[in-house]
Amino acid sequence: MIFCQKMYHSTSKVNMDYDRTNIPEAYNRGRDHGPAFVEQWMKVVSGYVDAAGVRRILDLGCGTGRFAGPLARRFEADVVGLDPSRKMLLQATSNKENAGVLFASGLAEALPLRSNCIDMIFISMVFHHFSDPSAVARECRRVLRSSGRLCLRTASTEMIPSYPYVPFFPTTRPLLEQRLPSIAFQREVFESESFRVQAYDLVTQEVAGDYSAYAVKLATRADSIIASLDEEAFQAGLKAVRSAAVALPTRPVTEPIDFVVFVKSS
Repeated sequence: MIFCQKMYHSTSKVNMDYDRTNIPEAYNRGRDHGPAFVEQWMKVVSGYVDAAGVRRILDLGCGTGRFAGPLARRFEADVVGLDPSRKMLLQATSNKENAGVLFASGLAEALPLRSNCIDMIFISMVFHHFSDPSAVARECRRVLRSSGRLCLRTASTEMIPSYPYVPFFPTTRPLLEQRLPSIAFQREVFESESFRVQAYDLVTQEVAGDYSAYAVKLATRADSIIASLDEEAFQAGLKAVRSAAVALPTRPVTEPIDFVVFVKSS
């Protein structure tokens, strides 16, 4: 038994309460980038983490579980998906690709898991939602076994100019600058809790085959930044993306993602 307390849905302050939005219902339509995208990330993770030592994985801030099932299959491991949003978890559990994954409601700042029970922690695009990053790092250290790895897939202030929707939605830049921490800060948070960086990579991922497909995804407003725009700014940006689709009909849309692998310091 790996759980140490009753599962709960916290009402503590977080940067984004997805249960108060329609994002979970649209998330997979807007953020599912296809099997090649998933395979790319499984290769990235398995390139830094030896599958032989991984029996149990925590997908922390799992959302709709788009990585949970693939992680379970790639590492042939048990996966626990933890997220504070019941709407996100409903999407995760309804996906047959996640069969066998254990999903639960809870906060990263107070993991409902026993100490030293996890071999790998996977954190994807949620660091900026943590209300207390240092508490998250402490909890990760507590539940991670001494030989374990923590994989952080994240957004950062340094990469804002390279995010593909920023030129089309200029008002997203100040929002991103306000919400996204630097990659240096994210590293420091974990290093201050006795983790050390094993590896850093900047991974370029394809999010759409062309700008026409990208416009369709953006129209779902499945991104929390895009969802926060007023209607005028949103429609103007969407129009600009569709114009790019005419001018650049075959150009794929890519974006850079920071990826950091941490180990426990001795």
